[in-house]
Amino acid sequence: MCEALKVSRSGYYAFIKRPLSNRAKRRKALLETIKTIFESSHKIYGAPRIIQALPEEQKACRGTVAKLMQENGIRSKTVKRFKATTDSNHSLPVAENILNRQFKATRRNEKWVSDITYIWTKEGWLYLAALLDLYDSSIVGWSMNNRMKTELVSSDLKKAIRRTGAGKGLIVHSDRGVQYASKEYQSF
Repeated sequence: MCEALKVSRSGYYAFIKRPLSNRAKRRKALLETIKTIFESSHKIYGAPRIIQALPEEQKACRGTVAKLMQENGIRSKTVKRFKATTDSNHSLPVAENILNRQFKATRRNEKWVSDITYIWTKEGWLYLAALLDLYDSSIVGWSMNNRMKTELVSSDLKKAIRRTGAGKGLIVHSDRGVQYASKEYQSF
C-alpha cells in the first residue's frame, strides 16, 4: 500500500502513532456533541438549530457544523406539516350516508368515492381531488387547483360524468366536507 501511495513505511508508521492535533481533537469533540444534540432532537435538527443548542465552549460556525454533519452522514428528517383538507364543521346541509361502508360494487358507475389531498410544490400547495370507482378501483375523474374550493370537486365530478357517461343510480361518497356540501356540488 505504501508503494501504491508513494509513502515511506517509516512515514506511514509515524502517521499512525502520531497523536491527534488540537484541531482534530476539537472537531472530534464537536462531532460527538453534534451527534448527542441530533439524537436528542429525534433526528430533526439541522445545522442552524444544532448551532443554537451547542454549549458556549463549543460554539462553531454554520459551515463547520454543516460540513461535519455531511461528512458523517447526519441528515435531519423533514417533517411534513399537517394540512387539514376536511372542514366538517359547517352549517351547510349534509347528504345522508347511503353508502354506509358498503365498499363493494357489482358494476361500473355504481359507487364512486371522492377525496381531496394536497401536494407541496415550489409554487405552494396544490390541491388534488379524485374520484375512484369502487367496482375496479379506477380513477374516473380528477381535478387540481391551487385553492381548495367547491370548483375543485365540482369540476372533478363534471369531468368524470362526462367521461364515463354515468347517470341515475350513481352513489358518490365523500367525507362530507364543506366543498362537497355546497349547493353546486349536490345539484348533480
